[in-house]
Amino acid sequence: MIPDPLPLDEVDLADPGKFTDGVTPWRMFRTLHLEDPVHWQPEPAPNAGFWALTRHEDIARVDRDPETFTSTKFVNLEEVDDDQIKRRASILELDGVRHRALRGLLQRQFGASVIGEYTDFLRGLTATTLDAALAKGSFDFVADVSADFPINVLARLLDVPEDDTKQLIDWGNRIIGNTDPDYADVLLGSEESERYKHLPFRSPATLEVFEYGRALAGRRRKGAGTDLVSRLVNETPRDGIPLSDQDFDNYFLLLVVAGNETTRHAITHTMLALIENPDQLDLLRRDPSLIPGAVEEFLRWASPVYHFRRTATRDVELGGKRIKEGDKVVMWFAAGNRDEGAFVDPYRFDVTRTKNDHLTFGKGSPHLCLGNLLARTEIRIMFEELIPRLADIRLAGEAPRVRSNFVNGIKRLPVDVTLA
Repeated sequence: MIPDPLPLDEVDLADPGKFTDGVTPWRMFRTLHLEDPVHWQPEPAPNAGFWALTRHEDIARVDRDPETFTSTKFVNLEEVDDDQIKRRASILELDGVRHRALRGLLQRQFGASVIGEYTDFLRGLTATTLDAALAKGSFDFVADVSADFPINVLARLLDVPEDDTKQLIDWGNRIIGNTDPDYADVLLGSEESERYKHLPFRSPATLEVFEYGRALAGRRRKGAGTDLVSRLVNETPRDGIPLSDQDFDNYFLLLVVAGNETTRHAITHTMLALIENPDQLDLLRRDPSLIPGAVEEFLRWASPVYHFRRTATRDVELGGKRIKEGDKVVMWFAAGNRDEGAFVDPYRFDVTRTKNDHLTFGKGSPHLCLGNLLARTEIRIMFEELIPRLADIRLAGEAPRVRSNFVNGIKRLPVDVTLA
């Protein structure tokens, strides 16, 4: 269903409270598509506001041009000083040679040859996850399937005990959900959050992740392991500059958060879309060969990360607007994935869609998601294994959203299932 646009003066992308009903974000994005695709969005002090990009072509242009639109001033809406950037920067907040060098440490581990070796493991893990969940008949799809599965994949990649997976999920919730009172230890923007301004996401949970990662690093250093932690601590980036302890902390944190959250939310949104569009579920049930192509529609539809920010390095014109050096420029990937100029009938969930140049992982960007192939493989195998088992699946309650304008997350998805 095409959402009704909101009046332009009611659009407020800076307010995470407007992202909790699953409807208002799309109404705001549609307004901006129609009226102001390069929109100046004011923010509460101390932030200064940002340019909101909602058109596919503008987002793709900015994401491909790190010389004009840099990541080095931070990639979230929060405005930070140089000391905070220095202490909090991960590969997300780097451009150029150093960014490529740090990506290169793990790039092969997320490449086709290595991911192909994991196929049997992924299929076996999927079956184990589904066996346990479906046997219940009624369950929370998030807790029992879409959170459980990717975190167990991450545990394998990090070579950590299965018993640690619940703690990894909890850390991800507390860190990414820093604007949601159900998750956050300290809410972003609160007076208390100033105590943690030098920590990523201003979350005290990051200290626990750092401690956990450092213990792993200590055990893996100078070993012969091939897991992700071993590679980070035992290999030198191609620029010849070893990882500092801080580099390791922030890289490990990124793996813990990004390795779980985005795939989890993509799987959840896909399941909800299939429940709400039973004709599309029936198409995949009757013709499973459609699933690999449908994965791209799953990713477009889910858009698990609403936005990433860049900062203009010079005065530049974009969409008829004059952007000044130092302005925040925010790419709303979710909006770009519903752009009528880029997709036919973009508000229709269509598993047979073939023209699907979505922005979910970054389009032609140096910051293209490192784990995009792993995520695609996990999602494909999950639905290849799940759909044939289902005679019917129905919502059994509300599906509350994460209070966040950064992550497009669903907290719970209660379902009743009938097995085939």
